[in-house]
Amino acid sequence: MKKITFYFGSFNPIHNGHVGLANYLVNNNLSDEVYFVVSPRNPLKNEQELIDENLRIEMVRLATGSDSRLQASDIEFDMPKPSYTIDTLKKLQQNFSDTRLSLLIGSDNALIFDQWKNYQMILQMVDILVYPRKNFDFQQVKEHFEQMTYLPNAPYFQISSTEIRNEIKKNRFGLAKKWLNPKVLFFIKSKKIY
Repeated sequence: MKKITFYFGSFNPIHNGHVGLANYLVNNNLSDEVYFVVSPRNPLKNEQELIDENLRIEMVRLATGSDSRLQASDIEFDMPKPSYTIDTLKKLQQNFSDTRLSLLIGSDNALIFDQWKNYQMILQMVDILVYPRKNFDFQQVKEHFEQMTYLPNAPYFQISSTEIRNEIKKNRFGLAKKWLNPKVLFFIKSKKIY
């Protein structure tokens, strides 16, 4: 049975850490394909920092390139805002029959998973894969949600899109050069994003 993982995020911008995690899943047979689901608006995040979703999905396409195992998804663009994971998963399920579906989340999100809309239903619908985030202990998460699958060997990337954005705003590109696909960085500069 084919395995597909959904990786929801703002991807504002997508960086090598995001792509590295997706590659880890496909290279270790945890998933056949990873879909980067670009969220127009995350109900738990500040919307002011968010650039247009069409720019963000274009950056995802540039970052994933021709690797057919990594896909960009704009499924939430036409959905009511804010979009909730449960509603998107229901819609995605219709497109993927005979497929084992999973959701990739960070250990920080796993700790507050019970704040997600209809989180019990999400746990029944898909497998939850949890990757490490700084200062979040897997053991702490396991005590709340033992049915989630923990990925202690997944690579840990000490970078955030916020850090990259803040540096670009100051016209400093060291982090961007290190953490962004060159095509994404060129796109940001040419469009004067951030």
